[in-house]
Amino acid sequence: MGTLKEVLGRAEAVVIGAGAGMSAAAGLTYGGERFQKYFSDFIRRYHMTDMYSAGFYPFATQEEKWAYWSRHIYCNRYGQQAGKAYLELLELVKDKNYFVITTNVDHQFWLAGFDPERIFAVQGDYGLFQCAYACHRRLYGNEAEVRAMVAHQKDCRIPVALIPKCPVCGGNMEVNLRRDGHFVEDESWCRAEERYRRFLEKNSQKKVLFLELGVGMNTPGIIKYPFWQMTGRWKNAFYVCLNQGQSWAPEELKGRSLCVDEDIADVLEKLAKGKISGAGAEEQEVAAL
Repeated sequence: MGTLKEVLGRAEAVVIGAGAGMSAAAGLTYGGERFQKYFSDFIRRYHMTDMYSAGFYPFATQEEKWAYWSRHIYCNRYGQQAGKAYLELLELVKDKNYFVITTNVDHQFWLAGFDPERIFAVQGDYGLFQCAYACHRRLYGNEAEVRAMVAHQKDCRIPVALIPKCPVCGGNMEVNLRRDGHFVEDESWCRAEERYRRFLEKNSQKKVLFLELGVGMNTPGIIKYPFWQMTGRWKNAFYVCLNQGQSWAPEELKGRSLCVDEDIADVLEKLAKGKISGAGAEEQEVAAL
């Protein structure tokens, strides 16, 4: 039987696919005690239950909306350092031929020190604003605006003067998150997509490890399904799924996959310290690598 450590060691190229479970493992949880700590006033007023569902709350005014969203962005983007799990993952792959594709929008891969030229954040970034109606394809860094909104909000509202407006059409601004047909894919996004595509093409004949971390079934078509498909097509590819409670692979990948149903943070810590020898409850034989 092979182990996760052995599979990683043999890989000539590593494609990391990270979802929400990876950031949760790094402490960026969207519910529970952390949500209560930062949003008690919003919970009392709007009866919110967690940050994820709160992101869809139909606020009556822009003052209320940006009071919530500025704090959400600050707590998950500007008020956070690199999570331990991300730092440990970097230690494991920093000397490898790697590329990251992620649906996370919290900028953690950048904060941890991953090569920016090897990251493709498909769903956007909390640190960027765009025109809500995508009247043009430029994105805008929002740190100064977000910090001002957090500092000056009162009674779950921000001052009218701080409401962000599009510099082109004068309409409302939005966080650069893929939520509707107005999501802006600017030149930087397109270049990252192209770098990812070229990485896959260049390494398709090598011993490629598709390392999936905390990817659920909200948007499986971005990471999970393509990872399965490429593992099935590429004779030297291998698939690893690390996700507590949601770790599985198709029967067609038996012998070319490893499913680790354990806490991501625990596994990465053990790997980084060289203390791991096994790989979870559904370890399958390592054949491809």
